Amino acid sequence: MTEAEPVPAAVPNATDSNGTEVLNATAKFVATPEGTALAYGSLVVMALLPIFFGALRSVTCSKSKNSADAPETITSRDAARFPIIASCTLFGLYLFFKVSSDLSVLLIPSLSSSPAMSRIFPESFPNKQYQLLFTQGSGESKEEIVNYEFDTKNLVCLLISSVVGVWYLLKKHWIANNVFGLAFALNGVELLHLNNVSTGCILLGGLFIYDVFWVFGTNVMVTVAKSFEAPIKLVFPQDLLEKGLEASNFAMLGLGDIVIPGIFIALLLRFDVSLKKNSRTYFYSSFLAYIFGLGLTIFVMHTFKHAQPALLYLVPACVGFPVVVALCKGELTEMFRYEESSEEEEPKEESSEPEKKKDQ
Repeated sequence: MTEAEPVPAAVPNATDSNGTEVLNATAKFVATPEGTALAYGSLVVMALLPIFFGALRSVTCSKSKNSADAPETITSRDAARFPIIASCTLFGLYLFFKVSSDLSVLLIPSLSSSPAMSRIFPESFPNKQYQLLFTQGSGESKEEIVNYEFDTKNLVCLLISSVVGVWYLLKKHWIANNVFGLAFALNGVELLHLNNVSTGCILLGGLFIYDVFWVFGTNVMVTVAKSFEAPIKLVFPQDLLEKGLEASNFAMLGLGDIVIPGIFIALLLRFDVSLKKNSRTYFYSSFLAYIFGLGLTIFVMHTFKHAQPALLYLVPACVGFPVVVALCKGELTEMFRYEESSEEEEPKEESSEPEKKKDQ
């Protein structure tokens, strides 16, 4: 369902002799209060940006007629199966790192796949359409192998993303990692749509158990988070003030801790829009709940110096706050009855009634 398996664990600071983080290490890097505040504050800001803008774009995306921008809808069946698939994938990655300590080949998706990238150009930008067509055979037996349409904006985005991709492949720099991570998170929140609140509760509840088990019950989650060199997490150095851009002691936050709550928050924004009351009560309440939950995660992690399953704190906050608001406003039933697909089907049913009357 996702392009890369999320790592729903925030990992605290500790370094080995090479400057890399090690959990429960004997020799720990002691970050300054300023460096710690800068690292955690930056992670919070980076987490909020794709959620906020991805949720806003999901409203436009749901109304778009362009097939390239069409969202992927997550049903209750998908939500129930996802924790099982995620667990199998996570354990598979863990076994991989037990056998091989280095991942020699990385597949880095292009930033040009982001629908947001093509919208940053001014209207005066000279944009031309192109088509890449490969066929096999000739005459009546001719068969299309590839038929891809693109424009000048896509080519510029591809060039930029290729530069960042090569930079990441060669240097594994944390800034390049975050560029890709933010792009993945923004795309995920924008293009992955829950069909109703109940599905969101199933998904969040399942991943709540998944996250707690793999972080507290085993060392699998932390091992994968620290060993898998791919942009599946956001990182920020706690020793940036001392070492600059070459800093190596990172605090990290998995993309799963952003995208999973983010798609639920985006659903509540679309529910706000469906109410047609010119208010965003449920969106803002869930957004503030996310800030509270993430802040609580960082506080507990910093206090106990141990990796924390962020969804342990984010799920109760992101689900509980909007439910309490709905109870106070008397809209709880309406919130759980909200179904996105029904909005498209209702007009069709209404428009078919006059036609039946005409036929009679």
